[in-house]
This record gives sequence, structure tokens and C-alpha cells, in this order.
Amino acid sequence: MSIRTLDDLLAEGVSGRRVLVRADLNVPLDKQTGDITDDGRIRAVLPTLGALVEAGAKVVVCSHLGRPKGAPDPQFSLSPVAGRLGELLGAPVHFATDTVGESARSTVAGLADGQVALLENLRFNAGETSKDEAERGAFADQLAAFGDAYVDDAFGAVHRKHASVFDVPARLPHVAGRLVLREVEVLSKLTGDPERPYVVVLGGSKVSDKLAVIEALLPTVDRLLIGGGMCFTFLKAQGLEVGTSLLEKDMVDTCRNLLERADGKILLPVDVVVADAFAPDAAHDTVRVDGIPSHRLGLDVGPETVAGFSAALSQAKTIFWNGPMGVFEMPAFAAGTRGIAEAITKADAFSVVGGGDSAAAVRALGLDESSFGHISTGGGASLEYLEGKTLPGIAALEN
Repeated sequence: MSIRTLDDLLAEGVSGRRVLVRADLNVPLDKQTGDITDDGRIRAVLPTLGALVEAGAKVVVCSHLGRPKGAPDPQFSLSPVAGRLGELLGAPVHFATDTVGESARSTVAGLADGQVALLENLRFNAGETSKDEAERGAFADQLAAFGDAYVDDAFGAVHRKHASVFDVPARLPHVAGRLVLREVEVLSKLTGDPERPYVVVLGGSKVSDKLAVIEALLPTVDRLLIGGGMCFTFLKAQGLEVGTSLLEKDMVDTCRNLLERADGKILLPVDVVVADAFAPDAAHDTVRVDGIPSHRLGLDVGPETVAGFSAALSQAKTIFWNGPMGVFEMPAFAAGTRGIAEAITKADAFSVVGGGDSAAAVRALGLDESSFGHISTGGGASLEYLEGKTLPGIAALEN
């Protein structure tokens, strides 16, 4: 790819210049307290922001959070993120209470060299996500007015054709930040010529969310291990009873077809943890997959499955993992995800954790992040990259 990088921009000199940075600060917030429950995405952008601050740039950070409907919504404010970002940078972050309005204009105008501002949630403006190019372009014009150069370090958003990701780089000199560059380098290894055996672990709730990546990966992987809620649609395709487990009935025939075409590459659970209800204190047991009671639902893979999956992972030289094996947020149903994560860390392999819930699980379970080769910040973006799709944000940087 012919993409200019942050180092190219720094070499030109940024002291006294305004640099607009698109970050992915879409962190989870506690619904009761509003506190940040996982600051991984904030930490991921620190290398880029720190380099710009050290070089004396006036840094203007923008991001989305959640899915507000094109208007201000207090529950999706980036205000708590500004506080945490300031703590991690070791200096106050000036927070604009709007995106491109009076507060944003005065906040940016007041920046001294080496200071950082954070604009309010981009999605509080309908122009950010609009499918109307004129509306999106008008918003991009307003954002671009805050920068002399643009850095995209929001890999988690590069698969979106949004104003801050796709349209702003057409209006400013643009480069890839350190996080985006690292993500592309890592994922290129997986789509190029990965060292074999190449083993992929997919979890999460829905087959429909992962169908395209399964189709893309089947010809290239050596083993595909499937857990999480999506495994029950595959088990149903084998004619098994899945009780009240998560099931996509309209995907059963598709799963049956995938299993027939997979030539034995797909490995499914042999045992699961079933419960009386979707609740942390629900009565639960481990059963074989051919013995799931009709009135119970599966919430995790069982220990035999973990052992079988771990054996396959132990042989791997390249591993990609996207999606938890069970409802890891509930301790009773976290053992499957923990077991697979630990097996990945023990393998003598280059391992990539594909963002989203998998990355959250690594941190929530207290696992050592440094024992994985790379933890992606973009679940959807990493999957679309592996599918071979053109990502609008990357295409915009190439132009």
C-alpha cells in the first residue's frame, strides 16, 4: 500500500501546526455510573498522540461513542473519555462540549503547542454518518477547518464511510497513525502467506455476522474452531437438539452446506455448559452436545471442547481469534473463553486477537495482553479486512 505515515508527517515538522486526529475512543461505559469499564481503546491511541504532543503539535482529537441518532445525547458524551485521556497523557485534555460549534471553535483556537483537545461525540451531528454525500461533505468541511493535517488512528472505524473517516482526508494532507499502520501490517500477514498450520477460532453469537469471513477463510485455513452462541446453529445443522440455545433458523441450511464443503476443517464443540436461564446464578451443568435438554440453553463450551480446541491450537504457527466461547461476563460461563485464550498464549504461534468482545474478554479475565502477538482494536474492521473488502478509511488514506 502507498500510505503516508505519522513518521512522514513528523519528519516534515508539526510544531505549532494543528493536527486533526481521528481516534476510536468508543469505550464501554457503566450504564449506572457512566464510568469507563475498559480503557483499552484509549490506551491504543497514546503512541500517536504522545508523538504529536512531544513534537509540539496542537492536537485536535475526534471520535464517536455509541450510536446516538445524529443529535446530542448525554449518555453518549465523550466527557469521561477526556478525563481518562488526560490522566494517561499526564496533562489536561481540553474538552469541547460540541463537535463543530462555538465550543469546538474556541477550544481549538485556544490550544498552545503540545496541547490536546477532544471534540464532543462526532455522531451528535447527523452529517457524520449520513449517506447523503452533500450533507456528509458539509460536516467534513467543518471538521477539516480544525486541522492543517489529518491523522487516522481509528482502525475500529475504517470500515465505515463516515465523514471523519472517508471525507476529511480528501480535504487535508493525510497519514496513517501508528495504530492503523500496525493493524494493517498484522492483518496483511494473515491474508498474505501465513505460517502454517493456520488456525482460526470464531465465537460470538450469530453465524450471520461471521458468514462472510467464514466463506473467505475456509479455503485458506488449516482448522476453523467454532464456539460461542453461533455453534448451536452448526450443531442444529448436524441434526442435534439445541434446546432453547441461541439459534438462527434461517442459517441452518447454510451451516450444513459449510460443513459439507469444509472437508473436515471445521471443529465444533463436543460438550457445552447448559443452564436453566440466561442469568449469572442459573443452575447449570455440562452435557455432551448430543444430550442438550430441550428446556435448557447453552452458555459456554465445555472442558472436553476446550481440551480439543487447545490441542489444535498447540500445533498452530498462526492463530486468529474473534469472538468469545461463551457468556464470559458471567463467571459461571467464562471457563471456555478463558481456556481458549490461555491455550492461544501457550502456543508457539503468531497470534492475533480480532478486537471487539475478544479483546474485552482478554482484559476482563485479567490475562496478560503481552502474551498475544497483537490485540486488534477493530472487530468489524478486522473481519472485513480478512474478507478482502475495500475499507473506506484505508482507501481514503491511499488516495
